[in-house]
Amino acid sequence: MCGIVGTVRWNTPDPLPADLLDVALAQLQRRGPDAVGTFSDRGIALGHRRLSIIDPSASGHQPFQDQSDRYTIVFNGECYNYREHREALLAQGVTLQSSTDTEVLLHLYMQEGPAFLEKINGFFALAIYDRADRTLFLARDRMGIKPLLYHFESGKFSFASELKALFALGIPKVLDRASLFAYLQLNYVPGPATMLEDVLHLPPGHTLTIDLNSDGTELPEPVAYYSIPYHQEKSIPPTPESYTAAKSRLQEVLEQAVARRLVSDVSLGAFLSGGIDSSVIAALAQRYDNQLHTFSIGYRDEPYFDETHFAEAVAKKIGTYHTVFSLTNDDLFEHLHDALDYFDQPFADSSALAVYVLSQRTRKQVTVALSGDGADEIFSGYNKHAAEFKVRNPGVAEHLVSSMQPLWKAVPQSRQGKLTNLSRQLNKFSEGMKLSPKSRYWRWATLLRSEQANYLLKEHIVFNPQRLTDDAYRYKKRRDQLLKSISPEGNINEVLLTDSRMVLVYDMLQKVDAMSMANSLEVRTPFLDHEVVNFAFSLPPAFKINASMRKKILQDTFRDLLPTELYNRPKHGFEVPLLNWFRTDLRSMITDDLLAPEFLQAQGLFNTEGVGELLKRLFSKNPGDAAATVWALIVFQHWWKKYMLD
Repeated sequence: MCGIVGTVRWNTPDPLPADLLDVALAQLQRRGPDAVGTFSDRGIALGHRRLSIIDPSASGHQPFQDQSDRYTIVFNGECYNYREHREALLAQGVTLQSSTDTEVLLHLYMQEGPAFLEKINGFFALAIYDRADRTLFLARDRMGIKPLLYHFESGKFSFASELKALFALGIPKVLDRASLFAYLQLNYVPGPATMLEDVLHLPPGHTLTIDLNSDGTELPEPVAYYSIPYHQEKSIPPTPESYTAAKSRLQEVLEQAVARRLVSDVSLGAFLSGGIDSSVIAALAQRYDNQLHTFSIGYRDEPYFDETHFAEAVAKKIGTYHTVFSLTNDDLFEHLHDALDYFDQPFADSSALAVYVLSQRTRKQVTVALSGDGADEIFSGYNKHAAEFKVRNPGVAEHLVSSMQPLWKAVPQSRQGKLTNLSRQLNKFSEGMKLSPKSRYWRWATLLRSEQANYLLKEHIVFNPQRLTDDAYRYKKRRDQLLKSISPEGNINEVLLTDSRMVLVYDMLQKVDAMSMANSLEVRTPFLDHEVVNFAFSLPPAFKINASMRKKILQDTFRDLLPTELYNRPKHGFEVPLLNWFRTDLRSMITDDLLAPEFLQAQGLFNTEGVGELLKRLFSKNPGDAAATVWALIVFQHWWKKYMLD
């Protein structure tokens, strides 16, 4: 696992000044604490920081060049099937200088060009420079597990694993107001946009080729080499026989995915939360490693969310060496600022704090950890998926809930208590029943409606159908693109496809990548092996969800492998106690600093009246989702002060 950075400068023979590249690389130190290297040639500069996983010797340091010095690669990630390709290269008489997957990838590119990506099973962001053709080739893995951001202005192109490295290269800092509007709704920025204009994510499963022989005035569009293959009419027919066959095939592809991810020359373990997803991964991994160490965190002050007894039951049944990190709310609060400080664009999914602490403590024992991320999105595991199923298959209860919406609006709503959270969910469900599939998805994916987000802004984004403002047009165009897979006549697989392209990539995977890399821990996700994903989207919805069960085929396939108490229990997730902190330890930071009226007025972005009403609701007996929105504002303001005011 590594961090990469690079620049292209047209119309100049000089590379980027070495000290500027060094400053950018310093921003990626936690991604690659083991080694650092640079390369430059006629207007191009590449940099790399290394976290050594495969062949940790110096022969694996990057940037890595072939023996002719024509090709140079910087690579962040892992290629799980590199050994079979390495053997094939050796059989062809290719001389290899190292035992790394990096060198294998470089030679595959030399032989096949961009088509080599079809052969790769792994997660990665990479760049390959061809000195003879004067081209720079960039690629990102199929599911978007590893980040790759870039900026272009006439005559200059820069890319990096993190935005903070681009900042160090001196890119312009222009706020993207359409992204800010989406962020206020979602608590993260849905890609490929970022919070800055002209800074983009390379989309998952895409490549980008830079021609240094051009005049550098235009950038080509990214080219897709993979997209999740979903076609409703090609789904497996839902019969008892096909379900039995599908269970067998799921076990096969997932076991292979886990086995591939055990390739490592350093210590490896697995996260074990006590849920189905991580438990299945740990159980399969233990078959190959009977010394497997597993790790979970417990919440002493939040017993409703503490699932360590489930994790311990799994560890006992499958026979792993299990460690529980038992945390208090004070332990979480202790790391709040460190986690917040690592994000270089606003990201307000507060569960990132728990991932940060788990990664930090796990890293003290292993360098690589397997996780169960991705199963909810591809197999239908969220509460909103159960709600979507009920809307599409309504009964008396669903119609009753919908008819009682005035009551749900009137009673207290909050994420912090069982009953208040239930009323919050019932209100959101009743709203969704009245909406179209696309509008319902967006309503359930967001915390704030458009008019609520607008009320927080000093200058509203105007959605006049006769004349959209530029910001509104960009926001609407991006939203339509994100929701393009959902159709009125479709099924719940379209919802899962949208989750996989939006929520998974720009919320869940971004969270895990940032918080694990902040602690120099590599996290591997077997459920996101593209063979598992491809298979999952060949399944009909009936195999995934019904009125009483989510992730049905996943639960049924591995039922004998896990303790019975794991099944048919509520999905709790975890809620960071933000509301309590806002009313105590963080109150001064909110009222006297980041959201103080004087600062808001000087900043000129937010409506002081709207923020004031939000804070009034936060400190009331009926806060609703106010804590989550206040957290989004705090995260943004912290980012603004750190990166936009210098």
